Amino acid sequence: MFNNRVVVHAGRCTARATRQKVSSTIMTKRNLANVAPVDSASSKSHKVVVIGGGSAGVAISHQLLRTGKFAPRDIAVVDPATWHHFQPGWTLVGGGLKKKQDLRRPMKELFDPKLEFYHDSVKGFSPTENFITLSNGDKVSYEQLVVAPGIKIDYASIRGLSEALEDRSSSVSTIYGYDSCDKVFETIQRLKKGNAIFTQPAGVIKCAGAPQKIMWLAVDFWKRAGLYDPGNVVNSPIQVTFATGLPVMFGVPKYSAKLNEMREERAVEGLFKHDLKSIDGDNATFAHVETGEQVTRKFDLLHAVPKMGPHDFMKTSGLTNEAGYVDVDEATLQQKNYHNVWSCGDASSLPTSKTLAAITSQVPVLVKNLMDTMEGKQHNQTYDGYTSCPLLTEYGKVMLAEFKYGGEPKETFGNLMGIDQATPRRAFYHLKKDFFPWIYHKAHVKGTWHGPKGWRP
Repeated sequence: MFNNRVVVHAGRCTARATRQKVSSTIMTKRNLANVAPVDSASSKSHKVVVIGGGSAGVAISHQLLRTGKFAPRDIAVVDPATWHHFQPGWTLVGGGLKKKQDLRRPMKELFDPKLEFYHDSVKGFSPTENFITLSNGDKVSYEQLVVAPGIKIDYASIRGLSEALEDRSSSVSTIYGYDSCDKVFETIQRLKKGNAIFTQPAGVIKCAGAPQKIMWLAVDFWKRAGLYDPGNVVNSPIQVTFATGLPVMFGVPKYSAKLNEMREERAVEGLFKHDLKSIDGDNATFAHVETGEQVTRKFDLLHAVPKMGPHDFMKTSGLTNEAGYVDVDEATLQQKNYHNVWSCGDASSLPTSKTLAAITSQVPVLVKNLMDTMEGKQHNQTYDGYTSCPLLTEYGKVMLAEFKYGGEPKETFGNLMGIDQATPRRAFYHLKKDFFPWIYHKAHVKGTWHGPKGWRP
């Protein structure tokens, strides 16, 4: 699914006059690629094109529009998806706290009518000529390009996973998909005894804390039901294992230490540096990420998280690093070789966790720097790597992890009120469960929510 895309359209000029005007404008600005004529009868032109209509793209397009410096159809969004999802809410669905249908909106209805919306996918990029090609063959030219299509979930990375997810009677589920996130709570409720395994792969995934969030909710659910006894785990009806490709519980030392302490207190087995490779019936096979040595575990419930990575069409865009992520300056969010190309969110190379909270801090920086560049000004906004992960630790409590580049904590309430955010709290739980879904649909998608900086007009 694409997450963030914008396209610019100069609707009052003829196609030829538009190309000449765009070429003249960009040639006068430093560091912008030269504009070449687009030889296509179906060519379209915009000032800004945003690729992706997800959490990043929807905020970028509307924040740009709110500057008041664009005419109708100057900005365009490209996305083939039918629905826009509030994906952070799928953990809540998996824990029985939300209905998945309440967390999505029709993609076409989400965007202001002043924006041009191309309900299509991207077939190719021509960054030296400043246009993209849609799957229908249309060429869309731009002055500025924002690339924010998100990343894809690779279900094939775990053999047997797709088949197990499709079988509603199986005990295999994942919160990382609209079709399967509600199956998670079904499996949690159904389990009365046996081995429950929760996995997390090595490498980049959306919200690195989510795989254990659902585990903590399940542990609390079974404890309340009398099915899990951390004080006598040998005789407990249910045993729990967290199998992660990482060597630690979390990437930020402060929170990782607290989460590992919690794991030990709750008698959850830690199977570190192990990636789930295949599922065969009720057997899960893992491989050690360093030695390759394999181990097979029998399970009665398996929450599986597949590997994730860039969309295939991005790998040949000429805009990415070797890993396939848009190669941007980590402070300015500007592409390193094409200075009229920008990126943030999951598709970018930014060395921080891929979360919605990160996007809320990245988008204002990107928008301001893009606008300054268009106006011939020196851009000076910088992103410090801020991101957040509200870690559900049980029903009614959340550990609010906030940090920036280098895994350094950057805590909102710690700075304001002296609160240690590594301590799970009920107030943080209501932020995660109630406030964030509400503010997302009321303000973020409209471009008026700037994360820790609050509302903006």
